[in-house]
Amino acid sequence: MPPPVQSQRSPSPSQPSGKSEVSDLKLQLRQLAGSRAPGVDDSKRELFKKVISYMTIGIDVSSLFGEMVMCSATSDVVLKKMCYLYVGNYAKVNPDLALLTINFLQRDCRDEDPMIRGLALRSLSSLCVANLVEYLVGPLGSGLKDGNAYVRMVAVIGVLKLYRFSSSTCIDAEFPSILKHLMINDSDTHVVANCLSALQEIWSAEASASDEALREREALISKPIIYYLLNRIKEFSEWAQCLVLELVTKYVPSDTSEVFDIMNLLEDRLQHANGAVVLATAKVFLQLTLSMSDVHHKVYERIKAPMLTLVSSGSPEQSYAVLSHLHLLVMRAPYIFFSDYKHFYCQYNEPSYVKRLKLEMLTAVANESNTYEIVTELCEYAANVDVPIARESIRAVGKIALQQYDVNAIVDRLLQFLEMEKDYVTAEALVLVKDLLRKYPQWSQDCIAVVGNISSKTVQEPKAKAALIWMLGEYSQEMQDAPYVLESLVENWEEEHSAEVRLHLLTAVMKCFFKRPPETQNALGAALAACVADFHQDVHDRALFYYRMLQYNVSVAERVVNPPKQAVSVFADTQSSEIKDRIFDEFNSLSVVYQKPSYMFTDREHRGQIEFSDELGHLSIGGEPSENVVSAQRVDENDKDLLLTTSEKEEASGSSNNGSAYASPYDNSSASAVGSQTRAESEISNQSATGYSSQSASLGIEDLLGLGSPAAAPAPPSPQLKLNAVAALDPSTFQQKWRQLPVALSQEYSVSPRGVAALTAPQALIRHMQSHSIHCIASGGQSPSFKFFFFTQKTESSSTYLVECIINTSSANAQTKIKADDQSTSEVFSTLFQSALSKFGNP
Repeated sequence: MPPPVQSQRSPSPSQPSGKSEVSDLKLQLRQLAGSRAPGVDDSKRELFKKVISYMTIGIDVSSLFGEMVMCSATSDVVLKKMCYLYVGNYAKVNPDLALLTINFLQRDCRDEDPMIRGLALRSLSSLCVANLVEYLVGPLGSGLKDGNAYVRMVAVIGVLKLYRFSSSTCIDAEFPSILKHLMINDSDTHVVANCLSALQEIWSAEASASDEALREREALISKPIIYYLLNRIKEFSEWAQCLVLELVTKYVPSDTSEVFDIMNLLEDRLQHANGAVVLATAKVFLQLTLSMSDVHHKVYERIKAPMLTLVSSGSPEQSYAVLSHLHLLVMRAPYIFFSDYKHFYCQYNEPSYVKRLKLEMLTAVANESNTYEIVTELCEYAANVDVPIARESIRAVGKIALQQYDVNAIVDRLLQFLEMEKDYVTAEALVLVKDLLRKYPQWSQDCIAVVGNISSKTVQEPKAKAALIWMLGEYSQEMQDAPYVLESLVENWEEEHSAEVRLHLLTAVMKCFFKRPPETQNALGAALAACVADFHQDVHDRALFYYRMLQYNVSVAERVVNPPKQAVSVFADTQSSEIKDRIFDEFNSLSVVYQKPSYMFTDREHRGQIEFSDELGHLSIGGEPSENVVSAQRVDENDKDLLLTTSEKEEASGSSNNGSAYASPYDNSSASAVGSQTRAESEISNQSATGYSSQSASLGIEDLLGLGSPAAAPAPPSPQLKLNAVAALDPSTFQQKWRQLPVALSQEYSVSPRGVAALTAPQALIRHMQSHSIHCIASGGQSPSFKFFFFTQKTESSSTYLVECIINTSSANAQTKIKADDQSTSEVFSTLFQSALSKFGNP
């Protein structure tokens, strides 16, 4: 019977016209099943291609399962492959349909063509259906004894698949012992490599439960097995060679002669064209000679040339992988590469990730003899059109200077960078000049002369601005305009968004005040006032710390903030030696490329924030979306007990003060206090710059800072508010009140680090707030953003307070909206709520 004419409804197999197309395919496949007419295999191919294309784009063609199986009765290998692909795809989701394939797959496992036998066995072992395991044992046993190497190779991998799916069945069938026999006696190296891979996984998994499996795993790294594999290593494929070499790294030779025997056997593997084989061989050499220091250093010399060849001859991706390993070796033994620094010069057509790694290596291999050439090359990169690489090159120059190589010439180069009209060059140079001044104070006059010509308005990057501010504070005596530059920065406090810059600015103003008090008095008072009101916790706390020291004793404060400086001899390393050793132990792995031990990117706790499931679902309460929350730029009435002056605190001694012995210089209720500076200015201006410390001790601290007299009328003590510990409110009433009441307060608080660490799930904060008589009626969200709705009531009345609280653990802040029946007590309740929230996470 001639093959039927194919349907013309769909010109493209990837765009079927509808369900009728699948029905047409089913009819045509049924007509072709069992047909022996000439050209029938070609017709089947076209139909099979359509079925596979539909399956690939997600169309359900499982209804064709029976027809596909019937059409598989052919000797055409291409048809067999497509049929096996179809069967493997639908057998996983339709186990019942998979039963239909057993007969024809078992029949194909006995086919005369070894290619079909291997394909059928691979498909049968890939079905992964529980009720078909018993049908797999027989074909696998026959496959392991097959006369064709391809079938044996497939059967070995089939045993591993069976173990993963049903380990007990695999062990009961004694497949591991058969694999061990094949590994030692099979003539085909592909079979041997597959046996080795399968046995390593099986015995490693069984070792914890079976002493026999533990002994077998140890036998894999015995001398007979290792030498047998090494003697045949040239016959193995590149992948198999890497597998064998990885096994050899675990072998412990009995003496040094055995070490040299192994290295002689593997000497020619260092000349292999494949980079993976070269790195695997290098790892063997390095591991074998760890206890032989002299030989170990010679190994560095031996593996250096092959690795440098791979860098220059491979693709950028391969170059980066090999460079990462060279970088590790350079960090451990830089002297080996002193004469090879030119290999690390950047090429114009290299990707930026390769250039960045080369810059790090140039920094590491710099010494007295090659510093001039390396720095000259790095300075050329500073004008690179690739801005990140230009930045890295400038940093590299600074790192070399910190290594005490040719400091004079390098400082001149960095000062030239400061005069370039490129913002990013100036920014990077400022950061490096700061580090150089910390190590080489003798260069301060030359550096300050150039830095003094840089306007703070032209420096926008936070790190560079912080470096400039540090120099203004540290060398304020040498820089005539330092107090006035710092004062202008304090005046623009609201425009500075970086907490790092604000912290440096506060400290610099303090240092300048101790050196030039009359000119800095106003700036210090304004800076402390602004910092105390700052929403960032570190800025806020540092301001309180400085103020309390000044209040206690100005001389003590000077010794703490502005002590005699000593040159920094060694800067802290970014990685500990322990971590570097861990990375070296994982040579020839992703750990070297990532420059971190494997546990840091494989263990869940080191991968970043852990995601928690949202058990509560979406919130069903609340009339306003969270996007409408007003973000306060400053905390109102933050730490009220600390914001009282000395006299106010004495009158309010009955209230809680968190154990504080000192007061803050800022009170939100009297903004005019900051401007009352005339009397303090006149008193301090009459003092000499060298004798101010002893005289200022007799002044009130408010006078010293120009913040006004402490004798001002004290603010009335805050009214006490008692909350009902057993307050009750049903959700419908909460919703009604939330919609009707206006927002009394919208504020933003900082959450303590302990609080952030404790907030892994909403329930933790709910229990904490309930202990403070503040109850939660709804909550939700997952890390890093959580949302809560709280309520509470007064003890003496039914007046209710409602709170919407959104906490972001990544930014460590909390945004709150407070609504109240009694608007007049909203601020008092806000203080209580913030106090309860600040204690979250404390032991």
